[in-house]
Amino acid sequence: MDKTIGRLGFGMMRLPKKGDGFDIEEVKKLVDAFMVSRFNYFDTAFAYPGNEEVVKAALVDRYPRKSYYLATKCAIWSGCNSKEDAERELDISLERTGAGYFDFYLLHSLNKESAAKFDEWGLWEYLLKKKEEGLIKHLGFSFHDTPEVLDDILNKHPEAEFVQLQLNWADWENPKVQSRGCWEVARKHNKDIIVMEPVKGGLLADPHPDVKKVFTDADPNASPASWAIRFAASLDGVITVLSGMNTMEMLGDNVKTMWNFQGLTESQKATIEKAREVFTSLPSIPCTKCDYCAKVCPMNIGVSGTFAALNTVLLYNNPDKAKEQYKAQVTNKGKKSPEKCIKCGKCEEACPQHISIRDNLEKAQELLQLS
Repeated sequence: MDKTIGRLGFGMMRLPKKGDGFDIEEVKKLVDAFMVSRFNYFDTAFAYPGNEEVVKAALVDRYPRKSYYLATKCAIWSGCNSKEDAERELDISLERTGAGYFDFYLLHSLNKESAAKFDEWGLWEYLLKKKEEGLIKHLGFSFHDTPEVLDDILNKHPEAEFVQLQLNWADWENPKVQSRGCWEVARKHNKDIIVMEPVKGGLLADPHPDVKKVFTDADPNASPASWAIRFAASLDGVITVLSGMNTMEMLGDNVKTMWNFQGLTESQKATIEKAREVFTSLPSIPCTKCDYCAKVCPMNIGVSGTFAALNTVLLYNNPDKAKEQYKAQVTNKGKKSPEKCIKCGKCEEACPQHISIRDNLEKAQELLQLS
């Protein structure tokens, strides 16, 4: 892979808003500051509404094409109902951005089911032809599933040049995310890695006070976000770490962290490990989102979504983010709130984790202020 790629990448999915749209002038300032800092990798996607158009206005129309690297993604979960729809996404993305070609083109958010659909539609073969035409420089995919599924995809598709993975210190040993396992599989196949969610959607920028104290004690001048970025950037095989930056303060902290980057020292690795130990010791709900409870609940309570939001409060002390999650995973999916629970106990009989669901729904109602 080209060694001139900046070790810090600009994830364009959390850009500043103005009214119902994007604050284009503020985005331009962020892009300019990023480019002045000699970082040059920008990440967008077909499925982010209006995002590719913003990239055109703030980046493509204002900078020489060879001065930056641009990545976008083909999603089959975003209004894509046929092989022809999926094939058209590349052309639409090229039109929206005006970029001429994409340095990195990704099959977006592969898991077992979507990977099978891409195979059925022959998308790999189609995109390899587009690569031969010069419209794509490097072809890979972003991934959300188990290490076993990742291994299967890479065995079937050695033509994939890189993998984009969710890697952060909090999810490193998380059995639901399996960051370490996915990283190990990618390295086994000798694939370059692009990191997404290094700060876990911003949650690791302001972690639980007990976790924050570990980092502050080790280095009072380093932000928790900088620890998260450095952890991801220190991993073998990583070519760039994406960060969704929407303020100058955030961009400045990330640039400072990654300027003349050196990997974590043994002492710093020990600090990360200590933070992880504190993090995993915090009280949380061991919900795996299997949703067996949902299958038997007579009231259609959004149990797993409620517990995901509750854990955001318990683990990250972030009630605002928790309320966003609750709206997305419960309200917007037509699920009922915890106050509708009739205490029948069927959910607890079905739960493989033996969670005290009724008691924790009451706790969620209190902490999330749902009533």
